[in-house]
Amino acid sequence: MHQSGYYPLPRLLLSVALALLLTTHAATAAEPSPAPRNAEGRVFISNAPGQPMGLWVPDYSTGIPFFNVEEIAFKPWAKGLFDARQTHDLEPHARCKPSGAMRQLLTPYGVEILEITSLQRLFIFDIGGPHTYREVFMDGRTHPQDFEPTNYGHNIGWWDGDTLVIDSVGYNTDFWFERMGLPHTEAVHVTEYFSRPDQNTLAYRFVMEDPQTYERPLEGRLQLNWHEGEELFEYQCQQSNYAPDLMVNDQQQAIGRTSTIVP
Repeated sequence: MHQSGYYPLPRLLLSVALALLLTTHAATAAEPSPAPRNAEGRVFISNAPGQPMGLWVPDYSTGIPFFNVEEIAFKPWAKGLFDARQTHDLEPHARCKPSGAMRQLLTPYGVEILEITSLQRLFIFDIGGPHTYREVFMDGRTHPQDFEPTNYGHNIGWWDGDTLVIDSVGYNTDFWFERMGLPHTEAVHVTEYFSRPDQNTLAYRFVMEDPQTYERPLEGRLQLNWHEGEELFEYQCQQSNYAPDLMVNDQQQAIGRTSTIVP
């Protein structure tokens, strides 16, 4: 028998050792695995060959939108259009329009990034909305002088160390670059930066320049998380589908659904 509050030395030592073991295990478990690398030592932007497939899914806990509206230097017409877009939910992407650059990464279903070095191409596939892909030329070419503006624009990319840089121009105005409705013209120029600090994290930064729309470049950030084992799935988007059950109210709650997420 022992007095209350007093433990024999062996039991005390065992308790301390167990506490240290659990603390060490928790610290080790919390440390993310390093990002996978190829034979040349550069990180893989997606899954490594022979490893399970996966998707990059936006981390909504970091906050959406991922830019500070108060710091945007709108031209007067652009501010008026941006404000008008806050009064309705008819975003083109949710109505089956392909959406380039950062908007493609905002789908809650995730994206797959696939670099095919033998083709000198990189592809970004998304689920939801149009369920299509963006092609990035990695062969050192420059942008053409004349081209037909499109929803995905003309994309060229290169690696700067472990950072993937994508430079794009040639966008039309049939879509929004993100869910709040930042305006742009066909003169817009977007530069994106992707880096993978660890196995499960993709850090994304964009810089958008459009002198006809903004007084100075606009910058924003986003974090995506790796969901191993998940794959692209079939998603049917019907043209002219106004889908009232996918809209959200003023409290950002889905109307007619239990989920608070829209495409």
